[in-house]
Amino acid sequence: MLPPELLAQLVPTAADPRPVLLALAGPTAVGKTALSVALAQQFGTEILSADSRQFFRELSIGTAKPTPDEMQGVPHHFIDSHSITQEYSAGRFAADALAALEGLFQRLPVVILTGGSGLYLQAVTDGLDDLPAVDPSVRQQLQQELQTQGLPALVAELAATDPVAHGRIDRQNHQRVLRALEITRGTGQPFSSYHTGPEAAAVAAAARPFRVVKVALSRPREELYQRINQRVETMLAAGLLAEVEGLVPFRRHQALQTVGYQEIFGYLAGEYDYAEAVRLLQRNTRHYAKRQLTWLRRDPNYVWVEL
Repeated sequence: MLPPELLAQLVPTAADPRPVLLALAGPTAVGKTALSVALAQQFGTEILSADSRQFFRELSIGTAKPTPDEMQGVPHHFIDSHSITQEYSAGRFAADALAALEGLFQRLPVVILTGGSGLYLQAVTDGLDDLPAVDPSVRQQLQQELQTQGLPALVAELAATDPVAHGRIDRQNHQRVLRALEITRGTGQPFSSYHTGPEAAAVAAAARPFRVVKVALSRPREELYQRINQRVETMLAAGLLAEVEGLVPFRRHQALQTVGYQEIFGYLAGEYDYAEAVRLLQRNTRHYAKRQLTWLRRDPNYVWVEL
C-alpha cells in the first residue's frame, strides 16, 4: 500500500476541490496491477489502463493483461477495447481517456490511471507535444529503409542527427525511431527541438479539470529481475506460444513489434531453439524494464515508492 501521506493526497480538499487522478506507473512486473486493484477497492473507484498493448483483444498472455480474478470485480477501462486490426495512438487514447474521465469524475472523486507505457500516461496527465505535419512520402521512405537496412541503421542516423532524442526515446521501438526521424527529415529541425519540456507540461497539467498525483513504483533490482523471469515462465506455461502462433498474420502490427512477441516470432520462424527464446524473452524484458525506469525518472513530479 502507499504511505499515509500519499494516500491523503488522493482526497479532494476545500483548497482544491477538483477530483484526483492517480497516475500509478512503474516497470513491468513491479506489481502495478495488484496495488491498483487494492487502491481501487479502498477508494471505491475504477481503473483506466494506460498499457499500449492491453487495448487489443487478441493480446492477452504476452501483455500480462490482468485476469478477471486479478481484477477482483474492479471495473477496468481500455482493456480489450480494440482489435489488433485497428490502429490506436497515444493521442487518440488521450482523447478517449479524457472523455471517459469526464464521465467518471461526475460520480467518483478519485480515479486510477495505471500502466507501463510512459507515453500513454503522459498523454493523459500532461498532453503531448504539438508536432508539425510532414509530407507522407518521408514516412514511406523511412519504412522502406527499415525493411531494407534494418533498425540499427536508422538508430545510427538518429544518433547523428538528434543525439538528444537518441538518448531519450526507446531505441528498440521502431515506431518511436521512425517518428523522430520523420520529423527531423521532414522539417530540417531535430525532433527533440519540438519537445515542450517540463514547464509547458506543468501548464498543460494545471489546465486539466482534475488534479494529478503521480506515483512510480520500484523494487530492488534483483527482486524485480526475479519477478520478470518468473513472469516469463508463467506466460509460457499459460500458452504464450499458442497465442503468438495465432498472431503470425499480424506480426507487422506496431503492437507486436515488442518484447514478448518478437522473441516468440523468431522461435516460430526457426531462428533459434526454445531455450534461446526463453533466454531472449527474459533478457529483453529486463532491458525493457530498465528503459521504463529511465523514462519515468525524467519526470520530477513522480513520487517514488519502493515495494
